[in-house]
Amino acid sequence: MSDAVLLHAGATQSAPGLVLRPWCMEDSAALVEVFRDPVLRHWTSSTVENEADAQQWVRGQERGWAAGNRFGFAVLEAQPGSSQEQLVGNVVLKEVTPGKPSAEVGYWTAAHARGRSVAPRALEVLTGWAFDTLGADGLERLELLHQVDNLASCRVAQKSQYDFDRVLPASPPSFPLDGHLHRRRRDA
Repeated sequence: MSDAVLLHAGATQSAPGLVLRPWCMEDSAALVEVFRDPVLRHWTSSTVENEADAQQWVRGQERGWAAGNRFGFAVLEAQPGSSQEQLVGNVVLKEVTPGKPSAEVGYWTAAHARGRSVAPRALEVLTGWAFDTLGADGLERLELLHQVDNLASCRVAQKSQYDFDRVLPASPPSFPLDGHLHRRRRDA
């Protein structure tokens, strides 16, 4: 399934188009570079220090696709005047189970691409794909969770029409602070 999935978000007046595709080993070097950003490292549970870590991370993404329970996409931006694409983010649909009415989405944006609506644009494409692809299997809503102090993620949720549902209590050590739960229904 992963080889055939290629999603697109159109260009805007201020940003080039985006291509979303499953992660591959060729992304390892760019992944290491992106994970040098201390802000990204603060908000993610993954650690990518070197090429071996990146390859292990990509293999994890590949296993999710193979199992059909986690669909991670590299988000790439076309470079003006070039056939090259630059890694600008990640979006993921996770905790997918046939017949289960909900799944979770997640995302991150590379430091050099922040402020250009990469995450909301990629999340919108992922959301549409998830409902179109898994709606027949019973997927009715998507959930987005973030810590209360992650204001950028809250803005992405709002821009992507994920409605605030409730505050979730902290659950240390994995979730040291309270969180926000946002939801989007298939019919929204």
